[in-house]
Amino acid sequence: MNQSNAQNDASTGQHDLQTQHVIDLQMSMAHLELTVERLDEVIARQDKDIQTLQRQLQLIYKQVESQDTDGGIAPFDVMADRPPHY
Repeated sequence: MNQSNAQNDASTGQHDLQTQHVIDLQMSMAHLELTVERLDEVIARQDKDIQTLQRQLQLIYKQVESQDTDGGIAPFDVMADRPPHY
């Protein structure tokens, strides 16, 4: 009978270990799901920001292209705009 009790105790201990392992895996999976959701929100927000910046840049390009150089902004010239210490 002692051997039977020892086998039951070992079986119960193994079952408890497996249960704890499953619980640990479920906790890890829940953490990873939360992380993925947060990263998805960040990516969606960044995509929206990038689209807004691209539209703003297109507007700036259109404004620059439509201006004449005589009455407004002259093209950038590296040699003409160099600092005096050169």
